Amino acid sequence: MIHKFELNGYKLVIDVNSGSVHILDGITYDLLNYANDDMPAKMPQEALKELTLKYSDDDLIEAWAELYALYKSDVLFSTEIYQKYNVTKDNGPIKSICLNIAHDCNLRCKYCFASTGDFGGGRKLMTFEVGKAAIDFLLKNCGSRRNLEVDFFGGEPLMNFDVVKEIVRYSRAAEKVKNKNIRFTITTNALLLDAEKIDFINSEMSNVVLSLDGRREVNDLLRKTISGDGSYDLIVPKIKLLVEKREQKNYYVRGTFTRENLDFTGDVLHLAELGFEQISVEPVITDDSNDLSIRKEDLPQVFAEYEKLSKEIIKLKKEGKGFNFFHFMIDLEEGPCLIKLLRGCGCGNEYVAITPEGDIYPCHQFVGQNDYIMGNVMNEGEKLTAISIKKDFSHANIFAKKDCTKCWAKFYCSGGCNANNNAFCGDILKPYSISCEIEKKRVECALMIKAALSD
Repeated sequence: MIHKFELNGYKLVIDVNSGSVHILDGITYDLLNYANDDMPAKMPQEALKELTLKYSDDDLIEAWAELYALYKSDVLFSTEIYQKYNVTKDNGPIKSICLNIAHDCNLRCKYCFASTGDFGGGRKLMTFEVGKAAIDFLLKNCGSRRNLEVDFFGGEPLMNFDVVKEIVRYSRAAEKVKNKNIRFTITTNALLLDAEKIDFINSEMSNVVLSLDGRREVNDLLRKTISGDGSYDLIVPKIKLLVEKREQKNYYVRGTFTRENLDFTGDVLHLAELGFEQISVEPVITDDSNDLSIRKEDLPQVFAEYEKLSKEIIKLKKEGKGFNFFHFMIDLEEGPCLIKLLRGCGCGNEYVAITPEGDIYPCHQFVGQNDYIMGNVMNEGEKLTAISIKKDFSHANIFAKKDCTKCWAKFYCSGGCNANNNAFCGDILKPYSISCEIEKKRVECALMIKAALSD
């Protein structure tokens, strides 16, 4: 399987199974219309007949020979090799947990998937006892995995920061006893940041996600305080200070674009102008009943905006003013491991979320859906690996998702987000088409950027 496309003057072809990406000239690009996974050494007469008015016979023959050499090297129409590997470990270890440390928030964002922080279940904070049990649960169920991850999430984690610190201290002692290494991350809206919190976060958190939607007028329209005021002027200085003290390392400033700002290139560039070098601005994920949701008819404008952004990034990088945009980051040399390639984040299997009450869910986006409770760290948590929900999620890979098997982008998105699939299609194995189309455009833009910067 191959995927060929033209973007910003570049003609590119992806060989799906090998991951090879080729920059082509016009003649080779046109000849690909006559090639397939049973490519003959001799150019088909049909190609010679139809292209001879555009190119010379000698050039056509030479270009076909080059394509055939790629085919024989198994980097064009290559053989699929991954399906033979068993990546459906029903009782596999858990390597990461999301601690919903606070089902409460001090913002009232209009697009919040978590019902402004309480996930529809009332505002509450996790106690240290539950947090300690969650860490014990992770250490008990991680098997031989040494490197583990714990993400502090909400709501707003800084509203329960004393418990965050207690959990980190407990974990640092426990990981030594168990010979493990726990990597902490935190996601925050930054309203409650101060010098003490910044120093603790920069000391203990391997990564930080800082929420800011871009331009002041965009952010303040969607991300309001409880009193209804905008949050931009309150949080930007705090985020800047944290990033400065962090020396621009291991963080993301993360925004959301909606139908209110389909011109989101302006928001990405604004974040770069503020001095941030690690930026992620992602499409809102919500159903059509919300006026902010991205709809099918918005996709042409979204695609055009990604193309506009990619050209701006090329320009800035060539001027030495570049930044990293999360969805345009693709590693063509190494990339993800096999299991991540085929299963993605591993939610409900290698990764779970834990609520303030100790309930275990497949991930933070399933919280509040009682059918997906997998146990509780305070009592039944140790039985998690034997229950049916974990088994279902362990089988959620690109070969189990019928639509993915035919898609050229499957090894880039790993089958998409299971939570979104379930929310919008009623099945974790049924990819959400709008997310799929957006991801495919981002991959094309990311590869075009690599082509442009390699020129």
